[in-house]
Amino acid sequence: MDEVHQPVLAKEVVEYLVTDRAGIYVDGTVGTGGHSLAIGKKLSESGRMICLDRDPDALSVSEKRLAFLGKRLTLVKDNFCRLDQVLSRLGLRMVQGVFLDLGMSSYQIERSGRGFSFNRNEPLDMRMDPETEITAARLVNTLNHRELESLLRRYGEEKRAKSISKAIVHARRRHPIETSGQLAALIESVTPRPRGSKAIHPATRTFQALRIAVNEELQNLKVFLEKIPSLIMGGGRLAILSYHSLEDRLVKQAMVGWEKGCTCPPGFPACVCGKSALFKRIFKKPLRPGAAEVGENPRARSAKLRVAERIPS
Repeated sequence: MDEVHQPVLAKEVVEYLVTDRAGIYVDGTVGTGGHSLAIGKKLSESGRMICLDRDPDALSVSEKRLAFLGKRLTLVKDNFCRLDQVLSRLGLRMVQGVFLDLGMSSYQIERSGRGFSFNRNEPLDMRMDPETEITAARLVNTLNHRELESLLRRYGEEKRAKSISKAIVHARRRHPIETSGQLAALIESVTPRPRGSKAIHPATRTFQALRIAVNEELQNLKVFLEKIPSLIMGGGRLAILSYHSLEDRLVKQAMVGWEKGCTCPPGFPACVCGKSALFKRIFKKPLRPGAAEVGENPRARSAKLRVAERIPS
């Protein structure tokens, strides 16, 4: 079971997140439980964990891995952007710490069968929550080429968005694009494969863009960041692992903004805005995995960990 997923920067997450071993901690993206396993082992018998995920299959795996917590574990099928509602249902207003891992788990890529990987020929689904309506296949087969191009540029930062979107529209006139293998092969046929050992697959950014769009990942993160200051108690911490620039930019901007206090012009004799700092960053630059960890787990290479501590109000 421990081979289901290798958590990134697990030691650092525990070190910087857990400030009170008897506190209540939330893993908003529990996946198959790798980080929660490490956090849970750090807690005392009075500590508690609340674990959320949209994927029922992942929750089923986590339930078994985290069984050692007994009644101190609460598993919830929900989106982390609704954490305020989840806590309210549990009779809680604030918690000691919250953790998010915004990356894909090994389980989702290798075992979910939902077409997250361009190295597998699976239904082009990409839904983290199988109960939601929009699939990647629906976007690929219904958006016009300008809409597809915009999607690939916005969420994938794909420089060849125009040629890829036109190729998709042309190909689907003959037959629908229904599998991840079909889409990956199509992209490879119109995009030269870059050279070098560190070169990414030509379909990487397209698959990223579709996954983000299908699961509304950036929208959910924005909503979460708006709500989280009111959900962490003074002295508690927020830790977020991101894997691409779009997510990391949102997290960094939010944390920098939270650190700012009064925004009145320097010449004002007294503050009239009433704004005070909400968080302080534990470190200004994000923590990155070392060479040894990346060597053992190549998916960790782009990870960035940012941590901020809630300032008591």
